Amino acid sequence: MASIPPEKGIIMKAVVYQGPRDVQIIDVPDARIERPTDVLVRITTTNICGSDLHMYEGRTDFETGRWFGHENMGQVIEVGDGVDKVQVGDWVVLPFNVACGHCKNCERGLTNYCLTAQPNPAWAGAAYGFADMGPWAGGQAELLRVPWGDFNCLRLGEDAEQKQTDYVMLADIFPTGYHATELAHVKPGDQTVVYGAGPVGAMAAYSAIIKGASKVMVVDRHPDRLRLIEEIGAIPIDDSKVDPVEAVTEMTMGLGADNGCECVGYQAHDPGGQEDPTLTLNRLVKSVRFTGEIGVVGVYVPQDPGATNDLAKQGKVAFDFGEFWFRGQKLGSGQCPVKKYNRALRDLVAGGKATPSWIVSHELGLDEAPDAYEHFDNRDEGWTKVVLHPDAATAAA
Repeated sequence: MASIPPEKGIIMKAVVYQGPRDVQIIDVPDARIERPTDVLVRITTTNICGSDLHMYEGRTDFETGRWFGHENMGQVIEVGDGVDKVQVGDWVVLPFNVACGHCKNCERGLTNYCLTAQPNPAWAGAAYGFADMGPWAGGQAELLRVPWGDFNCLRLGEDAEQKQTDYVMLADIFPTGYHATELAHVKPGDQTVVYGAGPVGAMAAYSAIIKGASKVMVVDRHPDRLRLIEEIGAIPIDDSKVDPVEAVTEMTMGLGADNGCECVGYQAHDPGGQEDPTLTLNRLVKSVRFTGEIGVVGVYVPQDPGATNDLAKQGKVAFDFGEFWFRGQKLGSGQCPVKKYNRALRDLVAGGKATPSWIVSHELGLDEAPDAYEHFDNRDEGWTKVVLHPDAATAAA
């Protein structure tokens, strides 16, 4: 077994969930090699994700005492005896999907629905530090154990340390935004509408532009997010000022967009602050043309005890299926199989063709995570994407 001994001994710091809207930096047992195929990574960069907020707000059954973190990168410090490819010293970024690489779904490229990493036989799919996605510890900590390391680690080039805020986006939001455009079949010349200008929606818009969409419209109401969207060449639509369906229709000669991406999920709110899990779905149906296609990557859950109505508490939504059927539209949904895209997106970053770090608003040390969660959850002005550096030296650089 090759290794660089962890510096912290038997404990490490992690962002630990203590209850709704309460996270604390707590010393927890060090991550360690447990199986021959494991890789141990010293985390240098980890993101706070919008999906973390569902758990932070108490809208899932995430257990008290677990720690967050599914968008992770860092440097390998130890490998198990069964690891062949990954070496100590490698810089790696980890897909948020924990996947075995050899089950039926993984063999089909559906690492988002791994049957091995998910211990509940009635479910599929696993992730680091995520509710109902297996027992895997998160990476908002100083160390991370990566199972099936040869399969799950994406190795990075010589520029990894300098481009950490770009490469860490390969763990989730860049591939997830790209996946939305794949589900919607965005093609060169298309007119595409994206609902949600949070980090994933921003990456969906960015991906559509990279793919050559002729017009990308993004619906949101947060001024700081809409300003960022405009900077990359997309068209911002403020749904607190205009009807977004009418705006998209007017911009597409009355036809509607060729395709659309849903990047908000079950906690969508109208401009008045009323929660409505059907809001973006039904608006997309009316914003996309007859026979158009829709990709849904915003999170929807099988049950939501904190929902405002009985239907939503059961994970059900009043979807305008009649309108959807009448228009002959197609809809794709689900979590992103990150490994399907991360190699190609890595090479776009390495070649200077993509710089997803434009979404980053804050780089902070791990100790600042509790305040960062509060600001991000409040959607405070300017808090668009938070990157945490457990390595203090990196945070100060």
